[in-house]
Amino acid sequence: MSNTLKRASKFMSLVLRHNPSIIDAVLDGNGWLDVDVLIEGMNRKGIRIDKDGVQQVVRENDKQRFALNEDGTKIRANQGHSVVVDVELSQRIPPATLYHGTVQTFLEAILEEGLKPMNRQHVHLSADIDTAKNVGSRRGKPIVLTVNTAEMSRDGSVFYCSENGVWLTDVVHHKYISIFEK
Repeated sequence: MSNTLKRASKFMSLVLRHNPSIIDAVLDGNGWLDVDVLIEGMNRKGIRIDKDGVQQVVRENDKQRFALNEDGTKIRANQGHSVVVDVELSQRIPPATLYHGTVQTFLEAILEEGLKPMNRQHVHLSADIDTAKNVGSRRGKPIVLTVNTAEMSRDGSVFYCSENGVWLTDVVHHKYISIFEK
């Protein structure tokens, strides 16, 4: 993805996950925004993009953060919202183990208090170790945590899987977390 499209993708993430008012827009209850409204707002903010560019960002985003509706007239982020929306997730039974990437700075608090959604609606978990490493590496040397989701499920925790394969849950109690050992 070109630097221009990366910049557009980051701005789209800001608008569709955290702050639609930055372009004077409002997401609907399910997080959708009219593509034309997004394009007009981005162009007003100096981020030049057209429909083809939006479609390319959706296709090429390495984390598959965005989805278009069937006719391509609306767009939303798949997960990671700090604004309250219902992205229509279905409850799913997770694999027995999922992973979470973090860094040393947060490790002690996580091992004592568990994983919390912080400013998002859900805790994000990965089905594979490499994705968790990539997530952790955004803030430094990654530490991968193993989450015993089989036990969490037995104990009543609810899980969802977003369209782009990110597993979501409300919280992860520290008793279900261990440090991944190679």
